[in-house]
Amino acid sequence: MSLGLIGKKIGMTRLFDEESQSMIPVTVLDVSGNSFVQKKDADSDGYRAVQVGFGDKKESRETKPLNGHCRKHGSGAKYLIREFRLEEGEELPEEHPGVGLFEAGQWVDVVGTTKGKGFQGVYKRYGFGGLKQTHGSMMHRRTGAIGAGSTPGRVWKGQKMPGHEGSRSRTTQNLKVVALRPEDGVILISGSLPGAKGSHIIVRPAIKKPATA
Repeated sequence: MSLGLIGKKIGMTRLFDEESQSMIPVTVLDVSGNSFVQKKDADSDGYRAVQVGFGDKKESRETKPLNGHCRKHGSGAKYLIREFRLEEGEELPEEHPGVGLFEAGQWVDVVGTTKGKGFQGVYKRYGFGGLKQTHGSMMHRRTGAIGAGSTPGRVWKGQKMPGHEGSRSRTTQNLKVVALRPEDGVILISGSLPGAKGSHIIVRPAIKKPATA
């Protein structure tokens, strides 16, 4: 199934595997409040997809176009709306299954926005080794030469330079669903996920691994 869900990053903790007696670091996601906003089909929209909304929001804090879109499809205003394309012949449930969409041991891909670090130099941004640390040097943490002399006489595209770091959408693939807690509306996924606490994470079935381990 290509349907995914949206969650809010609560933080990290750890679980212990009774069989291997090993510690598993996990990220806890609050996935309660997922609901369908709009269902698209090939006849009216040209393709099959579904829009999933997460978290109720006051209409006074949303734009009029989005409020009208949600009301048109019988939904309230949402904090975040994302669209998932459906595969040929894939059937949708009447309501979003939430935590029940996945099962323990399933492989998933997660999409999130990385932490913003602001303007950074090449030391932190790319891990440069730096130049001389000796007395009198003026180039301790600077970039150094960025181009050739007379040939080609310009700076190549893609040259690593100081600049803005973070606040980019990143996908982490092939993570495992360690545990589900439907009573709390949370899902526990192995490893760390992109983004800060409180940020939104999109969880979808892995595209490079089978459904279960």
